[in-house]
Amino acid sequence: MELKPIALIIEDNEDLNAIFSSALDKAGYDVRSVFNGHEATQFLVDTVPAIVVLDLHMPGISGDVVLKHIRTTDRLKNIRVIVATADAAFADALRYRPDLVLLKPISFSQLSQLAVRLSPKPDSADGNKPPET
Repeated sequence: MELKPIALIIEDNEDLNAIFSSALDKAGYDVRSVFNGHEATQFLVDTVPAIVVLDLHMPGISGDVVLKHIRTTDRLKNIRVIVATADAAFADALRYRPDLVLLKPISFSQLSQLAVRLSPKPDSADGNKPPET
């Protein structure tokens, strides 16, 4: 049985979370969803996903703090991070850089296609290595 790479959706809007989850499931990921920064940091204690879709404006711990945590934690720093936001100015000002910034509204097909392109190769020992280009 082939293990799918894990995708973590961090989005407090339930409808968007469901859309992002469906798009990444279609792209071949084992999708996990959380709805705030606290749940995200708890999830990241035990699991290193291959890809994260991250909203910046969330209750509790904001997305920029979660991104900083990912980028400054050695075992997490190579996670592919897609920031999904309606706040372009905030995204531009981020000190810790995501791999991609997508401005909302984001289409199902756009996210699904990008997730496939960012997916780790099946024979890669490290699920967080970027795909060959």
